[in-house]
Amino acid sequence: MVSIIKTLVIFFVCIYNVTVASSNQVQWNHGLTLGDSLKYNQDFKNFDYINPESPKGGKIRRAVVGTFDTLNPFNIKGTPAYGSFDIYDTLMVGSDDEPFSYYGLIAESVSHPDDYSYVTYKIRKNAKWHDGQSITPEDIVWSLSSLKENHPHYKFYYKNILSVEKISDYEVRFYFDQKGNRELPLITGQFPILPKHYWESEGSDGLARDFGNSTLEFPLGSGPYKFSEISVGKNVKYERVKNYWAKDLPVNRGLYNFDQIIFEYFRDSTVLLEAFKAEEIDFVFENSAKRWATGYSSKALEDGEIKLEVFESKNVQGMQAFAFNTRKDKFKDIRVRKAFNLAFDFEWLNENIFYNQYKRIDSYFDNSELESTGSPIGEELEILIDIRSSLSNEVFTDIYQNSIGGKSKNNRNNLREASILLKEAGWFLEDGRLLNSLTNETFKVEFLVSQSDMERIINPYIKNLRLLGIEANIRVVDITQYQQRVDNFDFDIIIDNFPQSLSPGNEQRDYWGSESARLVGSRNSIGIEDEGVDRLINRIIFAKDRSELVAATKALDRVLKLNYFVVPHYYSSGTRTARWDKFDHSDVIPGYNFNLSTWWIKSN
Repeated sequence: MVSIIKTLVIFFVCIYNVTVASSNQVQWNHGLTLGDSLKYNQDFKNFDYINPESPKGGKIRRAVVGTFDTLNPFNIKGTPAYGSFDIYDTLMVGSDDEPFSYYGLIAESVSHPDDYSYVTYKIRKNAKWHDGQSITPEDIVWSLSSLKENHPHYKFYYKNILSVEKISDYEVRFYFDQKGNRELPLITGQFPILPKHYWESEGSDGLARDFGNSTLEFPLGSGPYKFSEISVGKNVKYERVKNYWAKDLPVNRGLYNFDQIIFEYFRDSTVLLEAFKAEEIDFVFENSAKRWATGYSSKALEDGEIKLEVFESKNVQGMQAFAFNTRKDKFKDIRVRKAFNLAFDFEWLNENIFYNQYKRIDSYFDNSELESTGSPIGEELEILIDIRSSLSNEVFTDIYQNSIGGKSKNNRNNLREASILLKEAGWFLEDGRLLNSLTNETFKVEFLVSQSDMERIINPYIKNLRLLGIEANIRVVDITQYQQRVDNFDFDIIIDNFPQSLSPGNEQRDYWGSESARLVGSRNSIGIEDEGVDRLINRIIFAKDRSELVAATKALDRVLKLNYFVVPHYYSSGTRTARWDKFDHSDVIPGYNFNLSTWWIKSN
């Protein structure tokens, strides 16, 4: 009997050891994806949309409207210089021809268990800072801690990272506070890795550096470019790092071809356009329909020296809109927000100002399978029913539709319906003014903007609002004051945008989550504090598969729309670009990102 027991004990010990050994086996990967599979295998040489033989050299001069006063973009103190994020490398980098796949940059490889409870990155041994020092696990641990401490975006985006631990000289592991979040292992590869030794040493002035403050000292990076010269409020110049440690990696081959990148600053778009036509600027992303239609007319355009080109995209069209600050009492009633929506006449704007170049946005995830349409059905309906106690009945009975204007009759009907809603919400019209029935206060709103060319879009809207008795005006401020006011939620209405990907996730907390509503500097400019929205965000983040992710995103889109938190704007189907004919690019255009880093100077 003893012999049998002894044999059984040995047998089970052996089985246990085999099981533990099997479970501890590490499956290292060269990349991660939220799709079915990675497009590029471990031995890929370069991305398909790259010319690996593209020549290096020359410069590109681009334009920015506004100003800057800091080279540290990782806190909310000051306005960072354009491009200041780009001197840093990340653990992984995305491909532009896949919706959500990332490949190793600083990280040689990555591993995570099936339950997504942690992720481990193996650092390349040749990864270096521009001063020649190695990038270490200590840098990665310090970076995430400092970013979360100093900027609300990182605090919310990486909320589920419980801790970060150095595993060895070349390995670092992120532990998560919950299992099943498929996105977390991937997004931990996105944040910029910062040099701990630099920020913990003295600056050029002999004082200790403070990561939480603004600075004009050139910070140390690890990426393909570094600062070379700045003139505050005028321009910022970057030079290519000739001995860049990662220049021959597959993810970088054929990229970063310009020796110099210059961003020239302008106070206004009109002056910017004239500078471009005078060949003081090489490349412009054009966001004005009027300028696109009429502004570039010149002999240089006729002669082919200036090229106008639209690059189509497969990406989700995120929401751009007039965003209400719902922290203010006057915007808390949904009937008021509906009335503002009815007063916006997109069709008139599109015909008379936009040269019929735009489509109306009717979803926070427009132009994608993530957009909610019709009545909720299938898995989306099941998700909504599951949280029914946190939702209004309208989510199940109403179908969101933007008002349609254009014709005088349509506009009159819309304004009549808006007047009824405002009256129901406790506002009445007297001597042309809309007054509150309890306080007798006049309904006043201010549109806060940083670009004066937005006035031609807002003024027709204001005309309709005044017909409702609303006293509306525009306040144009410089970009620094604008950012400070928005960060501190000191506004009535702003023009805001909420970019989206085909794989939404943790960023939704920063956009709409209750916890971010009161945090200075968060992206929740609207001030949404809604239990149903919070629950839907969690369904998205912890979706078990693509089907659930799509259904949960549709549900969130539906709830956001039917709360009328914004007055949706419009979008163009592609990226409009104007350039002097001195550049070249690959014939293969990726569908998910327009990336000037793939371009190069034409050979003579």
